[in-house]
Parts: sequence; C-alpha cells; structure tokens
Amino acid sequence: MKGFGAAISAISYYLPPKVVDNRALVEEFGTWTEDKIYQKTGIRERHVVDGELVSDLAARAAEKLFEEHGVDRDSIDFLLLCTESPDYYLPATACVVQDRLGLKKTTGALDYNLGCSGFIYGLALSKGLIAAGIASRVLLITADTLTRTINPKDKSTRTIFGDAAAAILVEASDTARIGDFVLGTDGSGMDKLIIPAGAWAAPRSPETAAERTNKWGNTRSAENLYMNGPEVLNFTLATVPEAVSRTLEAHSLKLEDVDLFVFHQATLLILEHLRKEIGIPPEKFFMNMENKGNTVSATIPMALRDAADEGRLRPGDRVMAVGFGVGYSWGATIIRW
Repeated sequence: MKGFGAAISAISYYLPPKVVDNRALVEEFGTWTEDKIYQKTGIRERHVVDGELVSDLAARAAEKLFEEHGVDRDSIDFLLLCTESPDYYLPATACVVQDRLGLKKTTGALDYNLGCSGFIYGLALSKGLIAAGIASRVLLITADTLTRTINPKDKSTRTIFGDAAAAILVEASDTARIGDFVLGTDGSGMDKLIIPAGAWAAPRSPETAAERTNKWGNTRSAENLYMNGPEVLNFTLATVPEAVSRTLEAHSLKLEDVDLFVFHQATLLILEHLRKEIGIPPEKFFMNMENKGNTVSATIPMALRDAADEGRLRPGDRVMAVGFGVGYSWGATIIRW
C-alpha cells in the first residue's frame, strides 16, 4: 500500500443509448418550446434507460473504466455503489455488480442510498476505507435510473433528469490528493424531493397509484418522483455558499486559489444563481448538463472527466467539487487533479 492518502486515478462513464431531446418533449406535451426548456434547465437532451437496470449501467461504466485505463479488476479491494434505484430491495446491487464484473470474492461490496451529493460522500467513504487500511483500491460507482420513477405526464421533472453511471477508481497515494470534507444533512427537507410511496412507510396501494394533476398541468401519483423546485432552490442558495466558504477555510485557501469549480449539475437556473452568489468567474465554473441532463449522483464525476478531456482541468489543478440535493444533504471537498 502506497500510504494513507487517497487520490482519484481514473474516471469513466456510461450513458444509455436512448435519447429524449427537447423537441420530442415539446411535441409530446404541446406546451413550452425547445428554447424555453433550455433556458430554464440548460438541457437540450437527456439519456434515458429503455429497460436497463442500475446493475446494467454500473457494470458497463466499470468495464469502460477497466478498458480505457488499463485497470486490473483483480486489484479492486472494495466496491461502493451509490444508487437510489437498486435492482432489488435485497440483495445489495453492489453484490450483483461484483458478480457481473468478475471481481474477486475477497472484495468488499455495499450499496449506499444517496442522490445528488452521493459522489462526495462516496469519496469520503473511499478515503476512510483507505485511511483505515481496509482497502488500497476502491471502485466507486454512482448510478441511477431515476427516469423510471417519473410520471410520463410530469413535464416538470421529465425536462430535467437523465440516467447514467460513472465509475471512479480511488486508490491509496503517498499524497492526500483528495482533501478534507464538509458534509451536511437536513432531514427536515425530506419531503421536498421524494418518492412518497412504494416502500414500507407507504406501501403501494390503489390510493398511492391514483394520479393527480396540479394547477401547472403536471400529473403524478404518490409512487412517482416529486420535486418542489422553489424550495429546493431556496435550500441550495442557503446551504451551498456556506459549504464553499467552509471548504476553502478547511484547506486554508481563497476563492481565487481554486482552478475549477465543479458543482452537481442540477439545472442552469440553480447553477447560475450559485455562481453569481458565490462570485465564481464563468471561466472557472464548469457545466456539462446540456447533452446529459441531471443524472443525480453521476453528474460530478462525469463533469470531472469531461473537464479533463476538454483541457479545462489539468494535472496539479485544484478543483472544488460540491454536491447538494435530496435528503436534504450536501457535501464538498478539494481535489488535487
């Protein structure tokens, strides 16, 4: 083992082949325009599953990681899978993926249920496993098929969310290239971004399956994803700037010392509000949701990979990664690329 520091050494991701663009949504709903959807969300198209399971997306992302970066699957000591849409109540989907990938049977594997801040929490867990000497190489996968939970007649969420999986290799390093973490939770906001029914608190029933249409013309049942957009925006503006300040303080840095900021790719509206509130220059603020949509826990690692591929993120750069959303939960850290 190199040491008790931790570093991201590789990222790959997988997008399901089916694409739904804004034109298709306009034709389906007969309201809004392609440009209006883009101006509100920053999204022109999103990839969605067509029957695939989270284990399918996760395994394909991991296989791309092994192939693109020459990673030996036998070197993986631990598999962490972040998902809100597991294949089964039990067993853990991580066990399914371990078998699909042919990882050695001495590999630890577990799921954890978290959404938009899930990548940050996964980095913290990976770093902890390495620091404790439990693992030397952690395969962190963030994967979701959230569009399966969206009512087809709910344009408020269909315009935003897409499906994807990202595979991240976190390994022991002589230097701590993954910094300290600022994490937070406010469960009082749980009902603002939720699938109200379908688990044990509210089992499926004819009542939970009943669809209702709100005054904006969006239809859903209690078994579908619900998001209170204004309240989520208020939470974000109240929480993220402070998290950024605390993260800078924890690393003895100033805003100008950070080379690139990669936030959870929520929507253009939310990200532009945050960028202006915090005072981040546009050239240091990376966004890539235009052709992917909001893919929940996979947005930040996909953005990191794209930023590196585009030359926006270079070796030695300091990047601040910030996740926020469902729970409510949030997290931030500094990564030395």
